[in-house]
Amino acid sequence: MTADPGEGPHVRHVLGAYVLDALTADETRTVSRHLQSCDRCTADYVEVAEAVSLLALVREEDLLE
Repeated sequence: MTADPGEGPHVRHVLGAYVLDALTADETRTVSRHLQSCDRCTADYVEVAEAVSLLALVREEDLLE
C-alpha cells in the first residue's frame, strides 16, 4: 500500500480488495487497524461495501441490455 501524497497513509485505494477479501492477511490487518482510527477511510469503506452488495443483485441479463 502507498500513501496519498500529502495526506498521510490512507487505505482508500485498496478498499475494494478489502471488501472482496482479496488482500493478504497482513494487508487485511493493516486496513482493519486503519479503519478503526480514520473516519474518512471508514466512510469510503461503507460506500464501497454498499456498492459491492448491490453488484450481487445484478443479473447477467441486465448486463446484456
